[in-house]
Amino acid sequence: MSLELVLELYDYHWWANRRLCQHVDGLGEELAGRDVGPQFSMPSVLRMLAHIYGADAIWLARWKGSSPASLPGGDIATLTELRARWDALEAEQRAFLDALADADLTRSIAYRSNEGQPFQLLLGPLLRHVANHATHHRSEVATMVTMLSGSPPDTGIVSYELMRTGQVPG
Repeated sequence: MSLELVLELYDYHWWANRRLCQHVDGLGEELAGRDVGPQFSMPSVLRMLAHIYGADAIWLARWKGSSPASLPGGDIATLTELRARWDALEAEQRAFLDALADADLTRSIAYRSNEGQPFQLLLGPLLRHVANHATHHRSEVATMVTMLSGSPPDTGIVSYELMRTGQVPG
C-alpha cells in the first residue's frame, strides 16, 4: 500500500465520519443518546460515535509512541463536545499523515493493549485498521439511525468519489 492510497483512504474516512455525524446532529441529543439495544457494540449512537473517535485517538497515540491504558471518549456527553474533540483529532491525524513518507509504512510500531499486553506491527496495516474499524462501526450507527428515524445518508466510497469529483452534489 502506498502513502498516496493511505491519504486517499483517510480523506474518505474523515468525510464519512463527518457526513454521518452531521446527519446525527440533525436528530438531536435525545435520539443520539437513546439506548438502542444490547445487540450493538455500544448502546447508543452517541456512544458508538464516541467509540470511533476513541479508537482513532488511541491509535494515533500509539503511532506516536505512547500507549494509553484506556480508550479515550468514554466521557463525551454531547454531540457538540464530540464534534469539537473529533475536529481537533482529525487535524492532529492530518498533521501526522502529512509528515509520513512511503518508507514509514513499513516502520514497526510497538504498543501495549489497554490490558498492557505488548504488540508490534507495521504502521501500514495499523493505518488501514483504523479506517476499516470505523467503517464497521459506521454501519452499526447507520442501522441504529434507521431504527430511530429512518435511513441515514450514504457513506460509501463510490458516493464519496462521485461527490469529490463533482459528479453529484454533496
